[in-house]
Amino acid sequence: MEKTSFIDRLNSWARRSIGLKLASIGFLILILLIPASMLNSLIRERQTTRDGAIAEINSKWGGSQTIGGPVITIPYKTLIKNNDGKFEEGIKYAHFLPDNIKIKGDVKPEKRYRGIYVTVLYNAKLSVAGNFSALNIVPLNITKESFLTDDAFISIGITDMKGIKSNIALKLNDTTYQMEPGIKSTDIFTSGVSIPVKMKLDENYNFSFDLNINGSRNLSFLPFGKETDVELKSNWTNPSFEGSFLPDERNITADGFMSKWKVLQLNRNYPQQGCGTFLGTSPVQQFNDDIVVSTDDYTIDKSEGNSVASFGVKLMLPIDEYQKTMRSAKYNIMFIFLTFLTLFFMEILNKSRVHPIQYLLVGFAICLFYILLLSISEYLKFNIAYWIACTAILLLITFYSKSIFKSNKITALTATILALLYGFFFSILQLQDYALLMGSLGLLLILAVIMYLTRNINWYTLNKPSIEEHQD
Repeated sequence: MEKTSFIDRLNSWARRSIGLKLASIGFLILILLIPASMLNSLIRERQTTRDGAIAEINSKWGGSQTIGGPVITIPYKTLIKNNDGKFEEGIKYAHFLPDNIKIKGDVKPEKRYRGIYVTVLYNAKLSVAGNFSALNIVPLNITKESFLTDDAFISIGITDMKGIKSNIALKLNDTTYQMEPGIKSTDIFTSGVSIPVKMKLDENYNFSFDLNINGSRNLSFLPFGKETDVELKSNWTNPSFEGSFLPDERNITADGFMSKWKVLQLNRNYPQQGCGTFLGTSPVQQFNDDIVVSTDDYTIDKSEGNSVASFGVKLMLPIDEYQKTMRSAKYNIMFIFLTFLTLFFMEILNKSRVHPIQYLLVGFAICLFYILLLSISEYLKFNIAYWIACTAILLLITFYSKSIFKSNKITALTATILALLYGFFFSILQLQDYALLMGSLGLLLILAVIMYLTRNINWYTLNKPSIEEHQD
């Protein structure tokens, strides 16, 4: 009998111990970290699946496009030291950029779907014109006789050749050339079109061509002129202007956008003419007529057509449901903590006991909210998906609380607090610049309310047994 009485007293103390209850709640929160981390993995997995579907669509239509040029390239003879330390004749390339480039374009976007996933594709019709002045070879320290002007060519850089929709006719002064695929030298461009042209070093050249090209999401340009002017218009209403230079003029309306750039050669870190790959600032030894000449190279374009000095526009989708769901999932543990805290205080007000298993089930219900949000947002708008998932979980927890507390008043109070929490976190998700500020102020307000409501509770008396327990 004494042993049974001791066990009963121990169980009674365990049920009444505030410290033990808080420790068990903390332990349950740690357990719920496991499904919380699995939620993040699930969101990333769905996002990866989406990105794979979009990449498949883009690969068949045309990827992000970066347009550069035209560039005049002239091979020249030079002496190069071989592995044996001897000099032998070789061929390298000198590249000359235009004086002026003027680009006008009309970008027509469209949405394409693969299952439930959507991506933005576009067709761009570009008109390009400009001129080359007499080629300045003085900074290159290469003799005029070394240039093989009959073997020169003009190249245009295009990132994804699959996107070209019509032949490219380059008009150079009074002669029209049909551009051919590939570039003999990949010093400047890794992908594009070119045409052999016999050049004269002391002649001026005017050029123009039209480009009809498909692409996806990004359309960028390389500022290869002493002055590069780009003007784009489109009926897309969610542009993001990206790259090294923002537009000098832009106008975004409900009917689309218009933007203008003007970039000078002084805004970039490479000259109008150079040799080799234009890489870095390390000297490359070149030999002309037995005279050793050291020239500097500069980076123009060495990453699949993308240059650090490129600029352009990105056609953004208005909403990325996975990004918003990931943002909401970051508040998962905080939401579980506040919900458990609410149940704990309802225990005190109602003088009832909530079993750890019941806490755990409520925690799993909160985790289920994010799975519902993720799955529904793939078919509906994020805000609608949020409130559908919120309503479902709120009703689930409310009816479960009614079975626990057996009190309509306590159940209504619990549901109200949870509804306010869901509304608070939803408002944070709608903010961008002020999300951290509003979140911290909101949590401060929640803590202040909790401290105010519990200011008169004597926590030590909560552990004292009742008269009935003493009589037992």
